Amino acid sequence: MSAPHGPPSALVTRLSNRRLTARRAGAAIALVTLATTLIGGLLVTLVDRDDFPTLGRGMWWAVQTVTTVGYGDVTPTSTAGRAVATVVMLSGIGFLTVVTAAITATFIESARRALGSGDERVLAELRELSERLERIERRLGDDAG
Repeated sequence: MSAPHGPPSALVTRLSNRRLTARRAGAAIALVTLATTLIGGLLVTLVDRDDFPTLGRGMWWAVQTVTTVGYGDVTPTSTAGRAVATVVMLSGIGFLTVVTAAITATFIESARRALGSGDERVLAELRELSERLERIERRLGDDAG
């Protein structure tokens, strides 16, 4: 039985043909960060039972790590736990970076649109002035001749 949208490669092709926007990039990195947080909290609980005896403690650590708060009240001490921590930390840094870039891109695009509409107005006024000058020059040429 095939997937409703075809094989996975068809889905990847469809997604890659869509224009990447700040909103789509933000949504994608948020989804990856959420998945990393949940999986990281579960994995650290499984691989570092001494420091994370409960899933709740593992999830608390993952949330504070991915948000870069890092209170330090719970930290992994095993090698496997620290490997999981590395992935969660990098995911958090990536998330904050992309969110910041998306917000900045939105502000820049908004400013560009505002300035662009002003440029069109100025160009229209310059065309009108040019046409008026041409009419004045024609009249002056007609009167002189």
